[in-house]
This record gives sequence, structure tokens and C-alpha cells, in this order.
Amino acid sequence: MDEEINNSPILIVDDDTALLQALPQVVDLRMKNVQVETTDSAQHALERIKEYDFDAIISDVKMPGIDGIELLSHIRELRPDTPVLLITGHGDHGLAIQAIRGGAYDYILKPIDRDSFINALQRAIQTRHLRRKVTEQQLALALHAKSLERLVEKRTSELVAANATKDKFLDIVSQELKSPLSNLKGMTQLMRHQLERGDATTAVHQGLVDMERSITRTEVLVQDLLDTSLMETNLFVLKRQRYNLVDLCRQLLDEYTSRAVLSLNCELLGDPIEAEVDRDRFSQVLINLLSNARKFSKKGTAITITVQQSGYEVIVSIHDMGIGIPEEELPHIFEQFYRVPGVEIQSGTRTGLGLGLFIARKIVERHGGHIEVQTVLGQGSVFSVVLPVYVDPANTQQAEPPASLHTQAVWTITH
Repeated sequence: MDEEINNSPILIVDDDTALLQALPQVVDLRMKNVQVETTDSAQHALERIKEYDFDAIISDVKMPGIDGIELLSHIRELRPDTPVLLITGHGDHGLAIQAIRGGAYDYILKPIDRDSFINALQRAIQTRHLRRKVTEQQLALALHAKSLERLVEKRTSELVAANATKDKFLDIVSQELKSPLSNLKGMTQLMRHQLERGDATTAVHQGLVDMERSITRTEVLVQDLLDTSLMETNLFVLKRQRYNLVDLCRQLLDEYTSRAVLSLNCELLGDPIEAEVDRDRFSQVLINLLSNARKFSKKGTAITITVQQSGYEVIVSIHDMGIGIPEEELPHIFEQFYRVPGVEIQSGTRTGLGLGLFIARKIVERHGGHIEVQTVLGQGSVFSVVLPVYVDPANTQQAEPPASLHTQAVWTITH
């Protein structure tokens, strides 16, 4: 017997008690794992058909009340995919034709030949299984088509977003590169004119200073773009070493303030806090945050840098007394090419590409840390870099770190 018709429920409807007893016995002997349910009432049959999906239904044509033809029409409405076999007498060829036209799968003539009956029932059950498989496959195809449609919509949305980002990128880059290139061109022309007039010393000196500033700015823009590309392609590599962050921050702040001719005061220099960082990339984060603090706070105000420890975390914070960030803009400030709209630069250079905070966040995350932001509009902002403290697995005698927030160093920059 085919596995396809194993465990198949069928229903036999007939008011002839003898047939209701004989047909299940025939099925049981010739068709294993086919469950037979019987009823002598078409009305009861309809109730069962509403509740249960049979693989095949066998019904006598001539029954009191609802006959086989009427029952067939009800089954076609309730279970249009269920094959129905109708039993008719030898003289009822007209009823047999009517049954086929009404949607019956086949008809069986009385007296019933067992072989013919079993063959017809096998074909009916196999047909039901095939129909069920077709329905399942159609449903699977529909779901797959829907999934593909959603995927296409998602990819289309991503392409639209990528195209918008590209346009924004080209617009910002063209604007940002235009300024230093224009300065370089202007200084070159000015120095040429001064050389032609023979009075070049002062102009050439100032021109070289301005040119160096423009070149430096261009280098920063190009480096930001390169870093962003490396991060997006997952080629960004850190060279991490063990550092005392109190000493490292002191060195970096000394270098930064000496280059920018800023006033630096150290108010506290405490115990070391060790972490594994890439020195150049950590410096890049610190400089980005300091540059932001200077841009958005008035000249002459203080910027405070603190190094603190809480448990197994070290927190390096940059606190400015600037204009703050609107609350609705906070979720976007670390996005690529994002610049807070309508914000006026308080001191320093132009707004830049909008990549500084994006790059800083990515670098800190690659170190296993994160950046937190606290801000009050009109009063200032605090950007805190949170990194894991270095723990030597070989040192079993290492003291437990302070559970509460403990300040180890504080510096103040006046710009």
C-alpha cells in the first residue's frame, strides 16, 4: 500500500446497516492505516464534515431526507477539495451521470465489487493527498513570493537611503573641501604677487601659515573619510596596548594644548587606572570630543576633563559650558554626516563633515566601551567615554577596584 494513503480518515454514509458493517471490514482488510467512520444519517454526516476534514467520503445516493445528490452539493460548499464517491444501483445511470456533473469524484455500482470499490477509494484518497500537497505548495510559494517582495522593498529602501547618504556626502565634502582649497589658492596668488613686487617676507610667512592650516584641515577631512570607509568595510584595525590612562590623558592634553596654544591646568593627579587602548585612536577620540567642546562653547570658557573609576570601568569625561544639544537631536548626533541643524559655531573652525562623533563612537565600541552624553540646553554638555579597566588574569592578588565613582584626575582647559 502506498505511504501516501496511510493514516487517512474516510467517512461512509448509508442508511443500509448491512453495508455500514461490510464496507469498513473490506477497507480494514485491504487498506492498512485507513480510519473508517460511519453514519446512517446525511444530517449527522454534514455535522461531522463541518468539524473534520476527511480524505474521502462515500455516500449512498438514495437515502431518506437528504439524499446523496443533495449531500454532495453541501460537501462541495463545505469541503470542495474532498473527493466524494456515490453508490448507485445498476438501473440508476441517470443518477450516476447527475452525480458526476455535480462534482462527484466517482460512482460505485451495486452490488459492490470489492476490487472496484478499493481501487476507486485508493484513487480518491491519493487525489486528496495530491490536492493537499498542491495547496501547501501554493501557500509556500505565496509566502516565498511575499518574503521576496518584502526583501525587494527592504533592498529598495536601503538603496534609496544609500543614495540619499551619497548625495549628502558629496554635498558636504564639496563644501568642506572648497574652503581650504580656496584658501590655498588665494594664499598662492597673494605670495606670487608679493614676490613680483619684491616685498615678500611678511606676506610669505603669513601665507605659509595659512596654507599649512588649510592643508592640515584637508588632511583631517581625508583621514575622517578614510576611517569611515575602513569602518564600513570592517577593515578598521586597533593596535591595543596596556596604558595608564591618567598618564596617557596628561600626555595627550599637553600635546593638544601646546599645538593649539591653550591654557591647561591640572587640579588633581591621582592613582593610575590601566586599560588596553590603541594610543593613536584613543587620542583621536579625545581630540574629536575636545574640538566639539571648543566649537560649541564661547571663547574664554572652561572645558573640564576628568578621569574616574567605577568598579571595572574607567570614565574619561569632557565637560563644556557651551550651548548644549536639543533633546530631540540626541538620538542622531552619532550618525554619519549628521550636523545639528541651526547651531551656530561659537569658536574655532567650520562644522566639518559630521563624522567626528560617528568615528569616536565606533572607535570606543571597538575597544569594548561606549560613549554617554548628558546635556542641558544653554548650559553645556558632558561626553563620557566608558572603557573596561585592564584586569591581569595572572595577578590573583589584585585589589578590588572602588565600587563607587572615584575621581583620579582633573584638568581644565581655557580656550
